[in-house]
Amino acid sequence: MATYKVGYFVGSLAKASINRKLAKALIRLSPPGLEFQEISFAELPLYSYDYDKSFPEVAKAFKSALENVDAVLFVTPEYNRSIPGGLKNAIDWASRPHGRNSLTRKPSAVIGTSPGRVGTAIAQQQLRSVLSFCNSPQMNAPEAYIQFTKDMIDDEGEVGDEPTKEFLRKYMQAFDEFLAMVVPCLNSRPS
Repeated sequence: MATYKVGYFVGSLAKASINRKLAKALIRLSPPGLEFQEISFAELPLYSYDYDKSFPEVAKAFKSALENVDAVLFVTPEYNRSIPGGLKNAIDWASRPHGRNSLTRKPSAVIGTSPGRVGTAIAQQQLRSVLSFCNSPQMNAPEAYIQFTKDMIDDEGEVGDEPTKEFLRKYMQAFDEFLAMVVPCLNSRPS
């Protein structure tokens, strides 16, 4: 069985984010062949092409972390029917400078939770569009729009709702299977 290094983004910068709880749950419920590393973007300045000639050290470290993983998992809330600004800023940094897009050919999956009934459906749709432009192969199914309820996931990532736990386990199994199918193909072709 292959092992894949997965970098994950929590789209919210809030320490008590319900999406951080979801990320912890996903890691707990993942198959043993997935190794996780959070890729933080909290310290990145707002992107401007003025930086393209000389990236700040924090941006170089960010891009290096992204380049050293096999795949990316986005766990994101929805802010005002869209992608959180901090996450979009991180993607802008990842895709620059022109010709040095760290998301190109980097397999990805998108999931998120919200107290609302449609979960994070609109943010996920927009994020998928951005990732398509960045040439990131995406796991398209299953889709996962999780309505967060009180006590569904605790601070340690333990899922208290059995149907949700089983769904998240299957989601991560599907992600592992997606990586097993896509990563070898990407690695066998020249960049």
